[in-house]
Amino acid sequence: MSEPALTPPAERNYLAIGLRWLLILALLYGFLVAIQLMGNSIKSLGKDAASSLFAGVSNPFAGLSVGVLATVLVQSSSTTTSTIVGLVGAAKAVALPLTSAVPMIMGANIGTTITNTIVSVGHIRQGPEFRRAFAAATVHDFFNILCVTILLPLELATGFLEHTAQWLTGYLVSESSHGNFHSPIKGAVKAATKLIDKGLDGIGLEGVPLTVTLLVLGIAMTFVCLVYITKNMRVLISGPLERAMNRTLGRSGWAGILVGTLVTMAVQSSSITTSLLVPMCAAGVLSLPNAFPIMLGANIGTTLTGVLASQAAETSAGLTIALVHVLFNLIGVLLFYPIPAFRRIPIFLAELLARKSQENALWVLGYVGGVFVLLPLAGYLLF
Repeated sequence: MSEPALTPPAERNYLAIGLRWLLILALLYGFLVAIQLMGNSIKSLGKDAASSLFAGVSNPFAGLSVGVLATVLVQSSSTTTSTIVGLVGAAKAVALPLTSAVPMIMGANIGTTITNTIVSVGHIRQGPEFRRAFAAATVHDFFNILCVTILLPLELATGFLEHTAQWLTGYLVSESSHGNFHSPIKGAVKAATKLIDKGLDGIGLEGVPLTVTLLVLGIAMTFVCLVYITKNMRVLISGPLERAMNRTLGRSGWAGILVGTLVTMAVQSSSITTSLLVPMCAAGVLSLPNAFPIMLGANIGTTLTGVLASQAAETSAGLTIALVHVLFNLIGVLLFYPIPAFRRIPIFLAELLARKSQENALWVLGYVGGVFVLLPLAGYLLF
């Protein structure tokens, strides 16, 4: 009797590597579905509240606060900016003046970063992993906060974003075409969430119990997927490949910005792009300085949604506010990234907060509650 042929070690290695990559793709899909489930559940709880926030806001600091709160409520800057574009671009009596909408767009940039922070908390019991994950999540926060701190006062003093966007609108409006872009990745994710919704409907869940179940399921799926993505990424990209990737991004951060822009345009969500970087940084596969430009690219790429939404607006003002968003994010990147000393500021702040948070978890609670809830709520109520 002949002995069964043995698979050569090299072939076994290739097979194992291939299976790990397939597992990572499946986990990434599960992770995106989980993010969508959380977003849908929070959106259903906060949609009406978010819509009502925009009404009658004229103070710029209240507008900034509204942008943050609305985006936190619906867990999507794309939803917030699309709503703002629709309101500004309405043909009937102006529901939202262009000048009032500019700070709201800036606030949406800050609010969207809460998704990364939620994702990073999945590593909270992993010590150094949590420190790296939390730094990767909050560097995006600090960048957007610094941009608002610099550009909002300049805008209030000069109106340069609004005026430049109006000039561009006058140049482009005759060439703009109406239409919508649908991301196939986002479509596949939505298909899965609809199946889960139907399954839960089939067992009699509806209303608030359904919303809470979706939220809990999304959180649980997020944590499980993150744990196994991190483990597999560490195995696959450790060693020479990890060093090569970091070396390439280290030589050309502009390539990272381009990657972040294109990926975010494809998936139509900066939260998806930046949240995928968190487990890579947690695993030590990608260094924070090399992940940072990809996040900046995500900031630019996410503006596509507002531009597309403006194509369905009734007036050219919708395109103008969408271009304000584009200009704000482009100028923010040009302010901070080319100069190494400026580039290191958000990285330093994120690493400092991450170290403090690793030592005491109350820093996480204080940071999230303060930046994303208490401060914007106070700004909205006081102004």
